[in-house]
Amino acid sequence: MKKETIKKVAGRLTENYRTEELFMPKNGRQLPDRSKVIDILRELKNVVFPGYFGKDSTMELDASYYAGYRLNHLYDALRDQIEIALKYQRNEETDEEVKDRAEQVTDTFFDRLPDIQESLLKDVQAGFDGDPAAQSKEEIIFSYPGLFAIYVYRLAHVLYQEKIPFIPRIMSEYAHGRTGIDINPGATIGEYFFIDHGTGIVIGETTVIGNNVKLYQGVTLGALSTRNGQQLAGIKRHPTIEDNVTIYSNSSVLGGETVIGEHCIIGGNTFITRSVPPYTKVSAKSPELVFKTPKEKKAIWEWEN
Repeated sequence: MKKETIKKVAGRLTENYRTEELFMPKNGRQLPDRSKVIDILRELKNVVFPGYFGKDSTMELDASYYAGYRLNHLYDALRDQIEIALKYQRNEETDEEVKDRAEQVTDTFFDRLPDIQESLLKDVQAGFDGDPAAQSKEEIIFSYPGLFAIYVYRLAHVLYQEKIPFIPRIMSEYAHGRTGIDINPGATIGEYFFIDHGTGIVIGETTVIGNNVKLYQGVTLGALSTRNGQQLAGIKRHPTIEDNVTIYSNSSVLGGETVIGEHCIIGGNTFITRSVPPYTKVSAKSPELVFKTPKEKKAIWEWEN
């Protein structure tokens, strides 16, 4: 029974492999290696935040050598994955053209790394300034999931802008899985960005966020509808959040034409589908709470209308 079942299932699966192009590499092309992309993210943390995620004696002896040594390896690793991704989706490009494109994108990515580091330091400062529970900026770097999600986003966004397939989304989904924070690499996010707690936050692809914005857990910056699917690709369908805005937990702001003006405060559990003028406080009307004290303590477990 076992032998016959396995033989029958293997035969049907093999037939699916032959007939469905999604299951077989295109003309021998490969997809990027997800584990290698994640390794690059992990190792880059040691460059962006040296001394926090593993000790290296060379950092203390010669910081320039430390950075150069690590970047040399990471450059090659990222270039190889970018080349694989480009080859998989290429149309008329030759191998040489794809190789040159991969080299150019990798150059751009590493050239922007110091700027990304400076942006992340501003995000750390925003976290420290905005959270009275934070004991230090070091604690935020070490342990805050919001900062990790922002770190991954800022790296993935560079590759998204360069139109590299697969890799930006591999990066963002890795952060999503680790933190519960889903930031599409296509979103545009300004400086001093802070995510507090973070679990359940969704930031859509065409979202635009200004400077000094703070989001709490469960916030969705999403589209009003995705019913038309691929017909909406490239169209702005997510909101714009201007400078100095705070959005509290479990609020949804939807729609590409929706603009939350500067210095707004969006209260928790709100559902917003139209623009809000600057310096506005939005809140949802709370349901009425009724408190009853029973005459006898044992009656506390007996529900009464």
